[in-house]
Amino acid sequence: MKILHALNSSRVEFRVLPPLSLYIHVPWCVRKCPYCDFNSHEARGEIPEREYVEALIRDLEMALPLIWGRKVYTVFFGGGTPSLLSGDAVFEILRQVRMLLPLSHDAEITLEANPGTVEAGRFRDFRDAGVNRLSMGIQSFSDEHLKALGRIHTSVGARNAIDIAMRHFENVNLDLMYALPHQTLEEALQDVKTALGFSPQHLSCYHLTLEPNTLFHRNPPEIPDDDASADMQQNIEVLLLENGYSHYETSAFAKEKRRSQHNLNYWEFGDYLGIGAGAHSKLSFPDKVIRQMRFKQPRAYMEQAVKVQTENEVNSAELPFEFMMNALRLNEGFDPLLFEERTSLSLLSIQKELQEAERLGLIERDHRRIAPTLLGQRFLNDLLAIFLADKH
Repeated sequence: MKILHALNSSRVEFRVLPPLSLYIHVPWCVRKCPYCDFNSHEARGEIPEREYVEALIRDLEMALPLIWGRKVYTVFFGGGTPSLLSGDAVFEILRQVRMLLPLSHDAEITLEANPGTVEAGRFRDFRDAGVNRLSMGIQSFSDEHLKALGRIHTSVGARNAIDIAMRHFENVNLDLMYALPHQTLEEALQDVKTALGFSPQHLSCYHLTLEPNTLFHRNPPEIPDDDASADMQQNIEVLLLENGYSHYETSAFAKEKRRSQHNLNYWEFGDYLGIGAGAHSKLSFPDKVIRQMRFKQPRAYMEQAVKVQTENEVNSAELPFEFMMNALRLNEGFDPLLFEERTSLSLLSIQKELQEAERLGLIERDHRRIAPTLLGQRFLNDLLAIFLADKH
């Protein structure tokens, strides 16, 4: 049953709608990692691929009235482990996307892959299906740390997977994590150096966090303290800068013209339609912004893909925080006009908050740019709290 929560009757008024992306969630993985809080489920045998693809297509068809006529600029297969899908399944999904939506001719189409599910033929099939960017969850090149993280691949498997990926794709992202259990600064830097040896176009370097509702949260491992992890972060940033990677977002580093267009749309408070089990959407209309979530359990989703589990209209008073929660992740900040365009609110409506953030040294601004300072980047949660609608 669809649930509608109208947060209040206040309305926004958009002259131009934001760019639109498509997110496709694949909820299965071979084994659930102890740090993972995403909607992922152990496969326990063959996944019901055909049934799930059919559900995705029904889901997309039912969502069409919400996005009618809007061009889609990026597509992202996330998970779980999307590389568990066959090349034929990815081909069919993208074929239907092209039939049903005005997909940009140069759309960035990303698929997340796990080195533990790698086959050279499958990577080639993904490319032939239309995927033009691969994002690989490596996390570490140390067998000891991979075991501590519950990963199913080995260091050798990771290296082989990257070799295969680089042969088939011209745009590859590698995910790494630092501040791992018992990890030293030297080990963290060695992981990054090993990744740099493959010359990927993009690197994502994440601090391991103990998220609620995960095994690590219930049974916390011993991880580096705040000072040690900050030292790792700073040294990683310097190393990547020295090797020609732009640090454009909190955890993202890219070679020239290789920034993730899909993620940039999130950070710039663009719109996205999410299909698949547990997928989230944020969609703008001339007079409102809504958020949706699909059913989380794969079986419930496949049986009810024609329904949305929850739909919430976003209160206009919440839009400044939601915008800042994304845009202030960008180290270079944002054009003030973007705030007005994506929220339909005047910048004057948050003048007091901007002044407070500037007084605390957390942002710097002029008429062209509002950006977090280095202090603001390090204490991003404190910076964002200034913009909470209910902070008073």
